[in-house]
Amino acid sequence: MLRSFPGSDFIRYLLTTSNGDAEHLPSLNELSSTLGVSVAALREQLEVAKALGLVEVRPRTGIRRLPYTFFPAVQQSLTYALHLDRSHFAAFADLRNHLEVAYWDQAVRLLTAEDLLELQAMMVQAWEKLHGSPVHVPHEEHRRLHLMIYRRLENPFVLGLLEAYWDAYEAIGLNVYTDLDHLQQVWQFHQQMVDAVCAGDFEMGRQALVTHQDLLFLKPVKAG
Repeated sequence: MLRSFPGSDFIRYLLTTSNGDAEHLPSLNELSSTLGVSVAALREQLEVAKALGLVEVRPRTGIRRLPYTFFPAVQQSLTYALHLDRSHFAAFADLRNHLEVAYWDQAVRLLTAEDLLELQAMMVQAWEKLHGSPVHVPHEEHRRLHLMIYRRLENPFVLGLLEAYWDAYEAIGLNVYTDLDHLQQVWQFHQQMVDAVCAGDFEMGRQALVTHQDLLFLKPVKAG
């Protein structure tokens, strides 16, 4: 374990008492007595821990430690970056694309038979939306499909970065993009990806992924 966690008695307490599982923690008054830190100071530190996704606080159940996830820390920083300059999204999207390609082979080999059936079902749902009247953007299926391909990876940092990408994607409005021809091209590549993975042709699926990423970058990001 690291020797210290600078600046937060509360997070140091979490580190030194962690058993790796979600659990209920003492009240701030109890922690104040145990740690010799004022309740006011602990309350401020608790807010930081909440923002990082380390704990949750509910009225009746109090403070509870949460399993570790990288997503909240990335989401907070990325949201701030996008408010400063929306062009940061392109840089983060480039990072995400490289991650998907780098972890593709490892991720798809971990998918179960049930996962493959779920991917196929998502494709059916997406095409129904695209062929419907009126047409609906299958954004939820888009997000779920990509995250599902990588969900068996036991790497919270990769998963946190990938999940943060989709929140940013929605924040800048790309989830409501409605050029039908473009959407159909994107989903044709999704179909190729899923079909290839289900057939065990992981390299063909990876090639479809890369081509589809290039296609997505043709989509304009609106200013505002």
